[in-house]
Amino acid sequence: MPLQVPDLLSSNLCSLRGGEERFAFSCIWEIDKNANILNTRFHKSIIKSKVAMTYEEAQMTIDDKSKNDNIAKSLRYLNMLAKILKKRRLENGALVLASPEVKIMMDSETMEPLDIEVKKMFQTMSMVEEFMLLANISVAEKILQDFPECACLRRHPVPPSSNFDPLIKAGRHLGLEIKIDSGKDLAKSLDDAVKPDNPYLNTMLRILATRCMLQAVYFASGTLQKEDYFHYGLAVPLYTHFTSPIRRYADIIVHRLLAVSCGADATYAVLLDKSKTNEICQNLNYRNRMAQYAGRASIAFNTHLFFKGKLQDEQGYILYVRKNALQVLIPRYGLESTLYLARKGESSNIFEYNEEDQTQRAKDVVLHAFDPVKVRLSLNSDNIQHEKFVLQLVSPFIEGFSVPPIEEMDTSCEPTNDSGKKRKSTGDEKKNKNKKSPKNKN
Repeated sequence: MPLQVPDLLSSNLCSLRGGEERFAFSCIWEIDKNANILNTRFHKSIIKSKVAMTYEEAQMTIDDKSKNDNIAKSLRYLNMLAKILKKRRLENGALVLASPEVKIMMDSETMEPLDIEVKKMFQTMSMVEEFMLLANISVAEKILQDFPECACLRRHPVPPSSNFDPLIKAGRHLGLEIKIDSGKDLAKSLDDAVKPDNPYLNTMLRILATRCMLQAVYFASGTLQKEDYFHYGLAVPLYTHFTSPIRRYADIIVHRLLAVSCGADATYAVLLDKSKTNEICQNLNYRNRMAQYAGRASIAFNTHLFFKGKLQDEQGYILYVRKNALQVLIPRYGLESTLYLARKGESSNIFEYNEEDQTQRAKDVVLHAFDPVKVRLSLNSDNIQHEKFVLQLVSPFIEGFSVPPIEEMDTSCEPTNDSGKKRKSTGDEKKNKNKKSPKNKN
């Protein structure tokens, strides 16, 4: 739920900067070398950070054995503790799920997308995440203790077993048993789901598992029974959001409660009103969904701009099989799109769908979830208001359906529509064929 915080606040005054004093709200632990918490306290503070680093810079400092200054030693010690905390979480049944996150490289002058790539992951990201999770859990325990009726908490409901049917069927085809009796069983099943001949398999299973989940939501503590507070994904009995008050209003509510708890502020009527807190939580949940939709729409918009006028063959994987389509993931761009097997409202006369096995058969070719495929990727701009990606199958080759690789194509081939058939060129397209591409001025 992004707040429209001015840049002066979000990137300067409210952020830790190297060598500068900043007001903060701190959760401080005394932790032994085995990552056991001996004591926890909360208070308003002033922090003067030694240095500001990107995740990549921090990772390079940890990995560089020639660096043994205080910062390098501290980072390595924090990383060691984070690994213990994460191991303990996973042993308790916390899930490691996945969703393709992309980074769009923009031209600094024109603000047009230059490239799309999947975000790089660093161990330091996990290190920071573990301590953020621990802070959120610690704060949740504190505010619930002091405000049992009106604490703003966050829960993740247990999904109904029917949600996991696509995941279980996909695993069965691969000879993998996906157990869903508990979060711990699911986590172990996902950890064990590895095949050397398909290095991307485990990631796809985790992406599919993510689709089976229910949405995590905010709630007021006094509106539910304690057994319903549980966070399924993190496998913790209590959780809240405390660590990002710049971009989430929920964290601001939690800060207000915590400030009262540690004597840094006074309470007021609305803060202790259970029904008012619950009303705010419902609005937060709505705003959270809208922010997610907006984020996805922004990525989709810039991805469309990047692919406009391009025709590319890319390696992909079938994420799941539908009655008249295949959902395909293209790892290079973190892009997921639909490969239709028939026109909308029509049945395919080439493919035969097996709902029980979740497969599509075309003569001797059988397509399952997680099978590798090569697809032709292009953007259909016939309707400028509803541009959409068009996928065509390149391999495996299916007579009467697949298209030849780009290098084998006749240069006179016309653009195709959603079903892979040729469509008539528009007047603008015919004119543009005779135009030379403008040279890059940069």
